[in-house]
Amino acid sequence: MQRPDSLSSQPYPLSRTKLELFLRCPRCFFLDRRFGVAPPSSPPYTLNSAVDALLKKEFDAYRIRREPHPLMTEEGIDAIPFQHPSIEEWRNVRHGIRFVHPESNFLFFGAIDDLWINPEGSLHIVDYKATSFDGEVSLEGPWKDGYKRQLEMYQWLFRRNGFSVSPIGYFVYVNADRNRASFGGSLHFKTSILAYRGDDSWVDDALHEARLCIEREQLPLANKECEVCEYREAVNDIEARETLGDGS
Repeated sequence: MQRPDSLSSQPYPLSRTKLELFLRCPRCFFLDRRFGVAPPSSPPYTLNSAVDALLKKEFDAYRIRREPHPLMTEEGIDAIPFQHPSIEEWRNVRHGIRFVHPESNFLFFGAIDDLWINPEGSLHIVDYKATSFDGEVSLEGPWKDGYKRQLEMYQWLFRRNGFSVSPIGYFVYVNADRNRASFGGSLHFKTSILAYRGDDSWVDDALHEARLCIEREQLPLANKECEVCEYREAVNDIEARETLGDGS
């Protein structure tokens, strides 16, 4: 891991997921970036990854033909999948779309799912999501704020790379039907496209604050709403009592 003191010389790589970690918990971000102690990872969402891969193949077929996907037509979206030689690079999690932010000297990057372009030449950032939920999917819910920030970070990155970007982004949501009589070796999905008007005006300040955090001399305070911090605090309390010989 590149040491934080190199921020003043070479750009310091910072992924979209690491900035999201900072926004959720500066303490966890500090421990991750300064000491390489990352929060516990979740199991890989392999079914979601399979859905993403298949959706990309499906939309790529219309990208080659320069035609809208039927779902786009049904939703009245006047756009087509954007064709660009860097599309696979932008989708690669190890590269993505990237930009050196001068104020923080972060090499900020993130990997997209898709881009659509409208007749005015503006790009719509598109993110694929897979779920299984009774009822209609929506963008409401605490964890979905992170989805919205994700899309806004991508809008920021493409704007900084000189592209015209529409404030309207889209979530292609596929919802697996769990109420069928049997599995039968296949899942059945209902696909929805949810529009979201993004506002990336916060990203500059967040990158600046993340740099200030990473250069701190002291560990940030624990975040009361962070489950990882709560776990660490509980373990530290137990270890301290056991060290003092108080096993109660």
